[in-house]
Amino acid sequence: MSAATGAVSGPAGAPGTRRLSRGVIAGYAAGSVGTGGFGTVPGLLLLIYLTDELGVAATLAAVVVFLPKAWDVILNPLVGTWSDRTKSRWGPRVPWMLAGAIILPIFFVLMFSVPGLTGGGAAAYVIVMFLLAATGYAFFQVPYVAVPAEITDSYRERTTMTAIRIVVLTLAILVFGAGAPLIVDAGGDGLAGYRLMGLVAAVVLFLGFMGAVIGIRKAPIVVRAEPEGSLREQLVAIRENRDFRVLFLSFVIQALAVGAMLAATPYVATYLLGDEKATTLLFAALVGPAILVMPLWRLVAGRSGKERGFLYATLVFLVGALTLTFTRGLPTVAVIGAVALCGIGYAGMQMFPLAMLPDTIHVDTLQTGRRRAGTFTGVWTAGETAGLALGPALYAGVLAMGGYISSTSSNVADQPDSALLAIALGFGLVPGILIAVSIPLLRRYRLTEAALVELETRAAETQPDA
Repeated sequence: MSAATGAVSGPAGAPGTRRLSRGVIAGYAAGSVGTGGFGTVPGLLLLIYLTDELGVAATLAAVVVFLPKAWDVILNPLVGTWSDRTKSRWGPRVPWMLAGAIILPIFFVLMFSVPGLTGGGAAAYVIVMFLLAATGYAFFQVPYVAVPAEITDSYRERTTMTAIRIVVLTLAILVFGAGAPLIVDAGGDGLAGYRLMGLVAAVVLFLGFMGAVIGIRKAPIVVRAEPEGSLREQLVAIRENRDFRVLFLSFVIQALAVGAMLAATPYVATYLLGDEKATTLLFAALVGPAILVMPLWRLVAGRSGKERGFLYATLVFLVGALTLTFTRGLPTVAVIGAVALCGIGYAGMQMFPLAMLPDTIHVDTLQTGRRRAGTFTGVWTAGETAGLALGPALYAGVLAMGGYISSTSSNVADQPDSALLAIALGFGLVPGILIAVSIPLLRRYRLTEAALVELETRAAETQPDA
């Protein structure tokens, strides 16, 4: 039975445009439980797990958190093309999503279950497990992001679908980010706590991934992707799509900033606020406001457009990040307030680009006549992965320059003042600079709703029988 009804053609947001069922939208949104969890826990806890539990030096820890994600930068475009070429009774995306749903949780558990190793040996073990988990994530995420461009042709329905997904993503990030440190504490802290956390998180990841697989497996394909050939042809496709390039670069730079701030959170809680458990409070302050303000950002999208909303959200985050530069001299309540301000901006920085991405893919189809969703989402997720991985690596580099001393759970080191300064600067100033760099790029984005309707009208005039 069809999961959606209605006409397939018509300009963006037109009455005759296909409407997706609630089951399809809910199933798709469920996948964000898994993507949010895997995007959050390693970024929040893996670096401090390496430096403060396994005795891995900050410089080596930077390599550990980055290299597996660097592998995804290579793998993701390939997965996009492979999924474009896949043929199955469930469509091209679901088989890959299913494979990722199985692979990732297994190696996630192993990543946080280091068998009695410290230092370089522990780093080698973690990097292998993280690489395999990241491979499973690529198998799921790349086709998952391509789905909206293929199962609906409506500009506004893509916004609605993405907004609901982002609400679920935000809840997942909040639950994983706030809950993971609590589970570590409940498990007896130290290595035993991390093992328990890895197991619990892996179960939830699997359930979220499978929810998406089940929810969209029967959704009809409105626009079927066409496989690209060589990597060079894929890069040509990206080069020809100006608005995609602008959106992509902005999003990657912002992912780098968020990744650095996320990695900094447990260090700020432990060394600047003097309470490891404050990690949960800081994370809740960053992500919690998003649940409340997401409807506001959706309203802004309807009134001012996605591109303006994205810019406004970025500016809000920038103000909060620059305030956090002075964390060492601020009272705890002020730090939490600045983090919450970042959280308000973060909600929009998640929703708007993911709602704009399918629009850029749709324009590529209108202008070239080719359907290459997997190509674009493969590059997109590779960039996002690189940004989120480079963020913790960048922060680890800041710690190393500040003379941060690594330790194990049985031998906790006292940090010099230079390391404490590095913790604060990496938390506020470094993300703030990166966010500021993204703003000129955002202002170059031109794909408004009116521009998209005009392009659709021109395409319909040149191909009246389409």
